[in-house]
Amino acid sequence: MTEIVSPPSFSKSRQLLESNEQVIPGGLASINRRAEPCIAFKQGKGSRLRDVDGNEFIDYHAAFSAYILGHGDADQNAAVIAAIQSGRSNYGSGPTKDEGELARLFLRCVPGAEKVQFFNTGSEATAQAIRIARAWTDHDHVILIQGGYNGNQNVVAANLMSTAEQLGGRQIVGDEYPLVPITAGIPQGEQEVLHAVEFNDLEAVRTLVKRYDVAALITEPALQNIGVVPPRPGYLEGLRELASAAGFLLIFDEVKTGFRASLGGYQGLCGVTPDLSTFGKALANGFPIAALAGKQPLMDLAISSDSAKRVLIAGTYNCHPVPVAAAIASLKKLSDPKVGAYERLERLARRLEEGQQKLFHDRGVKAAISRIGSAHCVYFMDRAPTNWWELLTGHDFALDTRYRRALIDQGVYHFPVSSKQGSISLAHTEDDIDATLDATKIALDSMAR
Repeated sequence: MTEIVSPPSFSKSRQLLESNEQVIPGGLASINRRAEPCIAFKQGKGSRLRDVDGNEFIDYHAAFSAYILGHGDADQNAAVIAAIQSGRSNYGSGPTKDEGELARLFLRCVPGAEKVQFFNTGSEATAQAIRIARAWTDHDHVILIQGGYNGNQNVVAANLMSTAEQLGGRQIVGDEYPLVPITAGIPQGEQEVLHAVEFNDLEAVRTLVKRYDVAALITEPALQNIGVVPPRPGYLEGLRELASAAGFLLIFDEVKTGFRASLGGYQGLCGVTPDLSTFGKALANGFPIAALAGKQPLMDLAISSDSAKRVLIAGTYNCHPVPVAAAIASLKKLSDPKVGAYERLERLARRLEEGQQKLFHDRGVKAAISRIGSAHCVYFMDRAPTNWWELLTGHDFALDTRYRRALIDQGVYHFPVSSKQGSISLAHTEDDIDATLDATKIALDSMAR
């Protein structure tokens, strides 16, 4: 990769956004995709993205971590095309062989789960998990994690990247934060049964289970919507013990960590088995499908003979044959020992991390790199954060924003919002990593001028 003398032009991207704004609020179907610069991509292939202005980037955004095989994986594409050409359709009646095959393959990958059900989005899966928890426990209150993201629905849409002012101006340890909804339109009654606590704070959970009738605690086992914030030793084990003792359900939201941290998700690394867990993104390498898995008695509430306990699951597009074919192909490739997916991802990620560390050290840049497998994040602070408050008060957000923009100028794409996770795919090569490090050197040196 050669040095880019002048920043790339995004004039056509801007024109496309402005055109879309005439017919779509915000110009795009998910406002979470809007950032500055708002680049309009037109093609993804392997580890690369190309935009409407003709710029090419090495992609580490991976559509919020979904692409673990890479864009346009040939084997996955072939499986999807074969499903379409064979006449598979969305029949809307009766079982299909493919959904059974996917379920069995999934459960072999996630051995702590006994049954699984499929949805279209992670938000649908987490909503169903909490509905099951409330039906099982006859309780309403839900504990959320400050800095975690578990979907767009009312029951979890709160306390993501909250400001210090919104949180009362101080860190709260051992108790709950003020609730900070991330959307308007959540009824007050629903807000009153949601409670946000700091990640890695077991005492806060103990406090809340004494105060409220808790149905569930939902958490990413490692927070990956604010970069990569792993649990402290004993934290997840402590949550498991508290849930079992107090009678609430422990839900792991593995929409981002699932099939990226390991074949069995983060629970496969930590050895802690939740009652329920949700998956998405890497499950089908970017195709729209999500999963809810867990213990059989909980999952079987969908078919309970007791109508007061029966939990509805329905969806016209649940297990549509195209994303099902994509998911089967993705899991087969990730679980194939001949591919050695996770060993390869670890080698690439370690090469990138070690190179970044040297570049930061040699230039006297205060930075900490947090990484779980192929998921990684650079924090501009003296150590990696263990919760949102540490990140909020210790990380140099402005420097991070400049750093991401400087990398974009050099042809490396991370989502241009501070403290967002980067992801490596099987399509990345050592040459990609080395080119990224060359670009990082140029970016850091340009920032120092």
